[in-house]
Amino acid sequence: MDKGKVKLAIAPIAWTNDDLPDLGSENTFEQCVSEMALAGFTGSEVGNKYPSDPAVLKPMLDIRGIQICNQWFSSFLTTGDLKEVKADFAKQLDYLEAMGASVIGPAEQGHSVQGLQDTPVFDGKPYFTDEEWEKLATGLNILGQMAKDRGFKLCYHHHMGTGCQTVEETKRLMDMTDPGLVWLLYDSGHFAFSDEDPVEALKLFIDRVGHVHLKDVRPEMLQKTKNEKLCFLDAVRAGAFTVPGDGMIDFPAIFKILEEHGYEGWMVVEAEQDPAVANPFVYAKMARSYIAEKTGL
Repeated sequence: MDKGKVKLAIAPIAWTNDDLPDLGSENTFEQCVSEMALAGFTGSEVGNKYPSDPAVLKPMLDIRGIQICNQWFSSFLTTGDLKEVKADFAKQLDYLEAMGASVIGPAEQGHSVQGLQDTPVFDGKPYFTDEEWEKLATGLNILGQMAKDRGFKLCYHHHMGTGCQTVEETKRLMDMTDPGLVWLLYDSGHFAFSDEDPVEALKLFIDRVGHVHLKDVRPEMLQKTKNEKLCFLDAVRAGAFTVPGDGMIDFPAIFKILEEHGYEGWMVVEAEQDPAVANPFVYAKMARSYIAEKTGL
């Protein structure tokens, strides 16, 4: 891959988990970003322990050679008020602009079960009505125009436990939205965990991919999630996800597709695990070595 076109980042969720704050509660922000840099990454997404003031955060990242590349945005376009969503979105764009980022990653949280401790992630998965699909698509086009006007790409994050999880659902959303305004945040792990083929999914969506999450899946933990009807967070805690090269996904095929189609942007290692079980620095180094071996980056 071309180092001038593709940059590597890692998400802080391996050090401190936003949805399960007890995972990594002992790890500091400074340790997290220092170990990211030591492992050889130059980008990061935003974690729950990151200073909220860009004037405080940016110098702490700059000195370590780390750049913010994207931030999750919880949208409630199917269930909430569009005016409020737009206001929240504008505030997050302000923050990301101050941090020098160019991507924002919404995931629709209307009816989402990803954070519910008592709901099996497979059996409890929500499904949008036709009216909700229209609200979501229309709202994303509006947010996408807001983002584009400020030099950002809106990259939608399909996600387990939401109404846009499967390849079929993701295709419906891509077909309903403006390709000039709404891009896809392709997440290998979330497609694999949803019983989709992440390689075939990438082939289908490659022309819309604006941001990439590299997440691997442990097949035995995927089966455990189904058999024991685990919620999403318990699946994470059990070790369902891991770094590229440590699970079931064919990453060389993914890298080949990205390279052949001239992908430009960030690839982000995002593998939420229990840091007491999977040392985040060790796994970051594993991921970085694997990516270097397979891509030359």
